[in-house]
Amino acid sequence: MSTHYYLSWFNDFFPEKLVQWLHEDIKDRKSLVMISAQPSGYKGEQINIDDVSERTWLNQANIIFDEYHLIDYRMQKEDAQRLIQNASVIFLCGGDPILQNDFLAEYELSDVIKNSIAVIMGASAGAINMAAKWLSLKNTGYEVETSTIYDGIGFNHFAYESHSKRDYATFVQGYLFPLSEEIDVYAAEQESAMRVKDGKIDIMGPLYLISHSKIQKLVETL
Repeated sequence: MSTHYYLSWFNDFFPEKLVQWLHEDIKDRKSLVMISAQPSGYKGEQINIDDVSERTWLNQANIIFDEYHLIDYRMQKEDAQRLIQNASVIFLCGGDPILQNDFLAEYELSDVIKNSIAVIMGASAGAINMAAKWLSLKNTGYEVETSTIYDGIGFNHFAYESHSKRDYATFVQGYLFPLSEEIDVYAAEQESAMRVKDGKIDIMGPLYLISHSKIQKLVETL
């Protein structure tokens, strides 16, 4: 049995529907391991783990763990892998998806995460990296210069897109259409969530499926 949560971004806290899902799925609360998406940003300072947004959301949902760990470049690779192996919940944090993707590769964490029996969660950049593929756009403010398709961890065979300022109007312009010709793309607005549990997908909030250059809004299942 596997449970994966692909989250967009929440400005305040988790909606009540999502809280109900999480209480249903997260029974083991020994250890929460969060994987930074700004892994080199804390080299000169000690971040207060209590201030990490993703932890705050879980606190507000009254999902409390015995231990909390944040993995970034300050931690040795072997220690990071060991913590992931023993985690109850693994949370890939929001931030820069490329930096996080590079960090996962350098620390050889993807296979360790895939082999875990923990509940896996990702927010924004973290959710992007959980998917099989994702698209990175580089633009000058006027036009897109280049786009690169990255491989994610690949829990589920689809691509995922979640950036806080993008919405239906942006998605329908078609920048994800070329990718959607080779793999289904789930495109998320803010305040949305997707749970994949034993192959079944549940939807909460504004989320779209883009397949073969056609876009449709998905119906909430909770």
